[in-house]
Amino acid sequence: MSAADTASAPAVICLDEQKVRSISTEQWGALAREVLISEGVDGDSELNLTFIDAEEMAGLNAEHMGKEGPTDVLSFPLDDEPDLAFEGQTRLLGDVLICPEVVARQAPGAPDEEMALMVVHGVLHILGMDHQEPAEEAEMKAAEQRHLERWRLHR
Repeated sequence: MSAADTASAPAVICLDEQKVRSISTEQWGALAREVLISEGVDGDSELNLTFIDAEEMAGLNAEHMGKEGPTDVLSFPLDDEPDLAFEGQTRLLGDVLICPEVVARQAPGAPDEEMALMVVHGVLHILGMDHQEPAEEAEMKAAEQRHLERWRLHR
């Protein structure tokens, strides 16, 4: 990505708030940014990508999803109607939270592949994709594969 592309790219604030697994915030933030750009999100947008521990993820999973225990990724979209944003202000897309402990357990032989999938999956949820219905699931899986193939080529 050139300097000009970076200036117009959406901002991704990537934080590592857990101490269990080593995380490259630069790598995963760049992947999230590439997904946003590929999906047509402009530079006046901001996404938070945060890596958290299992205890915090379990609490959020119970509070927001009504499920017990930690999960791999949770997405909290903020701006459902981008056309209503005030001109000249940054569009706040939302928060993607990932638990590296859970991700590593799901794919012990390929933790980077699984982490890439979770980043892509979380960002696509922020952008309104879902997998509740079979047609939605097929669309989301196709988008995930498209982004993962691009990531594999450029890593």
